[in-house]
Amino acid sequence: MERENQTGAGNFILLGFSDDPDLQSLLFGLFLSLYLVTGTGNLLIILATISDSHLHTPMYFFLSNLSLADIGFTSTTVPNALRNIQTQSRVITFAGCISQIYFFVVFACQDNLLLTVMAYDRFVAICHPLHYMATMKPQLCLLMALGSWLVSVLGALPGTLTILRLSFCTNREIPHFFCDLPEVLKISCSDTLINNVVVYSVTIILGVFPLTGILFSYSQIFSSIVRISSDRGKYKAFSTCGSHLLVVSLFYGSSLGVYFSSVATPSSRMSLMASVMYTTVTPMLNPFIYSLRNRDIKVALVTVLSKMLPLSKRFDAHLS
Repeated sequence: MERENQTGAGNFILLGFSDDPDLQSLLFGLFLSLYLVTGTGNLLIILATISDSHLHTPMYFFLSNLSLADIGFTSTTVPNALRNIQTQSRVITFAGCISQIYFFVVFACQDNLLLTVMAYDRFVAICHPLHYMATMKPQLCLLMALGSWLVSVLGALPGTLTILRLSFCTNREIPHFFCDLPEVLKISCSDTLINNVVVYSVTIILGVFPLTGILFSYSQIFSSIVRISSDRGKYKAFSTCGSHLLVVSLFYGSSLGVYFSSVATPSSRMSLMASVMYTTVTPMLNPFIYSLRNRDIKVALVTVLSKMLPLSKRFDAHLS
């Protein structure tokens, strides 16, 4: 089989979802809608958190960072997928593929670490409420947010840079709508043992360990809630962490679904659908989950929208 060095002008082919031309307009409309709703929803969460002084708390500070990460997460894959559908081209350059892999891992790790930090915030708020303000100081919150971004940026480098040592065969077809790292490794003609070791190591450090921290935090939270005597107190405690727990379940449920489905049936259609779930649907649902279950967020969003509406009317009047 002919081999081609990756440093040449070789491109990859993203096979996407279907070859049926009749489905292209449907897919384009679906992905565009998901992307616009995701961007708008998460941007409103950020604006609401910044503009409302009542939301200047650790929980909402981390939530705004999560919304920013979700915008970056979907922007890494969806715009390129839209371009490919619109232009009927499935080609992506090697440099473009490497860049997509890197930023995808960065924002995936950032989502993971922020969910862990938010779980710790809920742990302190429920299990040690009297020490909450002393523990979750603004300096510590800022340090944890910056630390999660720094760890994500550096943690994505090993898995991405080790791809540069690989050679690829003449068949460069990737059965996905974006450059997914495991799928790229599958089409390499080189020995990918080192790459797999790096990927699994980074996954354990930046994936399994944070998930363990989340599970430990919620085990302590549930133990504390059970000891609360009043039903009203239990409900209030559950409501403060219910939104975060639902987001955690969606993120890890869909991403683990991708992993297990790819192990059982490599490159299956089910794996592709699960990837859509955690790369586009879950980031889109996050703003709705937090806004629908949180009165403070709803009030802040109404305030932001009411301020934006007069501005849009004045802009339209100026144009006319």
